[in-house]
Amino acid sequence: MSTNNLIPFAPFHHFRVEEMQQRSGAFLEELRRRRTVRDYSDKLVPRNIIENCLSAAGTAPSGANLQPWHFVVVSDPEIKRKIRIAAETEEHEFYARRAPQEWLDVLAPLGTDENKPFLETAPYLMAIFVQPYTLLPDGRRLKHYYAVESVGIATGVLITALHQAGLATLTHTPSPMGFLKKILKRPDNERPFLLLVVGFPSEEAMVPRINKKSMDEIVTFL
Repeated sequence: MSTNNLIPFAPFHHFRVEEMQQRSGAFLEELRRRRTVRDYSDKLVPRNIIENCLSAAGTAPSGANLQPWHFVVVSDPEIKRKIRIAAETEEHEFYARRAPQEWLDVLAPLGTDENKPFLETAPYLMAIFVQPYTLLPDGRRLKHYYAVESVGIATGVLITALHQAGLATLTHTPSPMGFLKKILKRPDNERPFLLLVVGFPSEEAMVPRINKKSMDEIVTFL
């Protein structure tokens, strides 16, 4: 491997084991407070907070560092309204016709349905797009390897950063999501990955009673 473009990894911090244990435990407890929220306040969120969280998402690792993501942040009420109408149209088809009963049974305890008022109430919608390729100036396509995996990692960083900043989120994936590309006028080399609802929870916000799998269920140490 060529070392011409390598630089020393100077920013790495070495912590004492006791501090590592404390930091990891505190981070775990903080993330245990994170919940998906469907009831939002219309209270405004300063834009620089959103920008910081998006910059954090941009630090995510990606295949060959090609960073195959684009985030469209929507606060315009008219555009949010268009997104809600299109999303609810797809969701109506999903709940009424496309979803198998088995999937509806799994969703039932969560209380979800085709009505998505949060798409208008929350101050921000973040439409996340994956770029399978970049179109070069000479017209050639530069393929992005592991594009979906990379965007998934960046989305996880974004959700965590928003929670750490004191904001609530909801991952929304109406299927299909082609309407996002049309409404937001995105180029041919992008396709919708996920719609993230962002804001403060309303004073009356309720969340389902759920449990997370135990360590033994999700981890195998060899």
